[in-house]
Amino acid sequence: MKDIPNMFGSQVFNDTVMKARLPKDTYKALKKTIEQGTHLELDVANVVANAMKDWATENGATHFTHWFQPMTGITAEKHDSFISPSNDGKIIMEFSGKELVRGEPDASSFPSGGLRATFEARGYTVWDTTSYAFIKDGTLCIPTAFCSYSGEALDKKTPLLRSMQAIDKQAMRILKLFGNTTAKRVITTVGPEQEYFLVDKEVYLKRPDLVNCGRTLFGARPPKGQELDDHYFGNLKPRVSAFMKELDEELWKLGILAKTKHNEVAPAQHELAPIFTTTNIATDHNQLTMELMKSIANSHGLVCLLHEKPFAGVNGSGKHNNWSISTDTGVNLLEPGDTPFENAQFLLFLVAVIKAVDDYQDLLRVSVASAGNDHRLGANEAPPAIVSMFLGDELTEILEAIETDSSYKNKRKHQMEIGATVLPHFPKDTTDRNRTSPFAFTGNKFEFRMLGSNFSIAGPNIVLNSIVAEVLSQFADKLEKSNNFKSDLDALIQSTMKQHKRIIFNGNNYSDEWVTEAEERGLLNLKNTVETLPTFILPKNVEMFCKHNVFTEAEMHSRYEILLENYVKTIHIEALTLIDLVKKEILPSSISYQNELITLITGKKSCGIEEQPELNIAKKLAKSTTCLYKELEELEAAVLNAKLINDSLELAKYYHDFVFLAITQLRIVIDELETMISKKHWGLPTYAELLYSVN
Repeated sequence: MKDIPNMFGSQVFNDTVMKARLPKDTYKALKKTIEQGTHLELDVANVVANAMKDWATENGATHFTHWFQPMTGITAEKHDSFISPSNDGKIIMEFSGKELVRGEPDASSFPSGGLRATFEARGYTVWDTTSYAFIKDGTLCIPTAFCSYSGEALDKKTPLLRSMQAIDKQAMRILKLFGNTTAKRVITTVGPEQEYFLVDKEVYLKRPDLVNCGRTLFGARPPKGQELDDHYFGNLKPRVSAFMKELDEELWKLGILAKTKHNEVAPAQHELAPIFTTTNIATDHNQLTMELMKSIANSHGLVCLLHEKPFAGVNGSGKHNNWSISTDTGVNLLEPGDTPFENAQFLLFLVAVIKAVDDYQDLLRVSVASAGNDHRLGANEAPPAIVSMFLGDELTEILEAIETDSSYKNKRKHQMEIGATVLPHFPKDTTDRNRTSPFAFTGNKFEFRMLGSNFSIAGPNIVLNSIVAEVLSQFADKLEKSNNFKSDLDALIQSTMKQHKRIIFNGNNYSDEWVTEAEERGLLNLKNTVETLPTFILPKNVEMFCKHNVFTEAEMHSRYEILLENYVKTIHIEALTLIDLVKKEILPSSISYQNELITLITGKKSCGIEEQPELNIAKKLAKSTTCLYKELEELEAAVLNAKLINDSLELAKYYHDFVFLAITQLRIVIDELETMISKKHWGLPTYAELLYSVN
């Protein structure tokens, strides 16, 4: 049996390693930088770098890299070896404090949304001391932020760190009003549940749409999908179990708290969930988790699909972002306690989140907007595009009592009674779960369920941290001027509930009735990415982000341009892939099968056989093939006409309204053809072959 406690974090330059390898004064100086954000002196960095190099080389590392998270949504790294020439013609292994603290990758080839021109190539990576260095594939990886020569953030980490700083500052103002003198810092924590598909690599490579786009652009429904719910929590298949076992071990070596693994609802779909950790580190860990899922799957002859909707007609994959707020002393500020009605501090933080979600519905929707997630939001496994909150019966009743200034009777059943005496009693939770809610309170945290599977969790958490910081700032501004704190606090909680209760909905978010009701409440229904993105740069949102120094206005506009560009490029790649597939695979398959049928029909006719069902098949096939060619021409024309549009928003609208529509229409014909053409002539793997390819 493997020694998991010793395995855990063995590839991480964590606090235990630092304490053992650094001189006491250096360790204290570094911890002060990590915990208080003080400047790290170069002489301290030199000592840390040397100790880090020695530890890394002892563990097999030959290179180091500044590991960062540009606006591509994935990670980036440039590897440099530790070797330096010596006077005797040999080498020595060196790593300086300067190399540890700062790197200089080329910034011109990463998305910048107009912040940088191609000829303005200089960019910097800067060591994030709050996230531990680690060893991956024989390379010492140093988590870093990434900025341009002129200081603009070109990554997802820098704004995330700024947002964490913003909510820390504003939450501490609130805690001081409650007389808290022990907490020195407030942090947000996240536990991101990660869904994914596994398919056989050989089958995957026969589907160019999966290879190029991450999703299938066509595919008739299989005879059996997820109707029986027999895959959910079912026995793990041997290859899947072996993959999960290796994935757990590699994650544990990197100090990633992988906890839960199971089959999800759709065939070939699975989920991994970690234990909570600080938002910054959770973001790094989730990026590593996705990287390792892909590389480890490959070594098992599998492919890990992280697209939000790789297969039509079955559940897509999401990422549930479990978010909470805590003090550095370990107090969860969203913990109701045994008497939440009497817990004024909890109620104030709760209504702050309620107000934030209501005021900034648009930003939460922007944070999960993408071409891929458009396929998923509103389907049976994902919340709709309308942002609302689920609180559960008890909290809703408490807030209603506060709003109406009436008494609240605690109706909580402390023990769950099941009815079978042999079963043990257990505590009943204060709320049920609502899988249809986009933003659900689940005991002492909020579960933001709208994220797509391949998303970096940085974006949604930047928004969550920032909007809650803004509301806490407004609350602190009022309460710090108060002459009667208790009275003004009660009034603030009550008025906030009255003004923002429209965002709370505990019912079925999938129902048509909710869409109508949400509109009556005045809630936003931003149905797709192109509708959603312009709200990001509304004046109120620019003002909020700039006020808390999370983004500059230029950084916001750059991200807006990048998101529009990503949408267009995604649909464009899908269009070109489908055009190529139709011309090289699907049309030839149809023509080949028709030729075989015509030969058979001709042979039968020459023998005087009048009964020819093949003739009806051939006629239907010819009609569908004609329709296929017509839709192909429509798609090609739509792609060609897009070249005439220069404005980025108008181009995105065009791709949604015309190119994506043409892809959808072409798919309908292809899916019909797949059901008509024999397997002998249809050389592309079907949904049944893809979804049940792993044994």
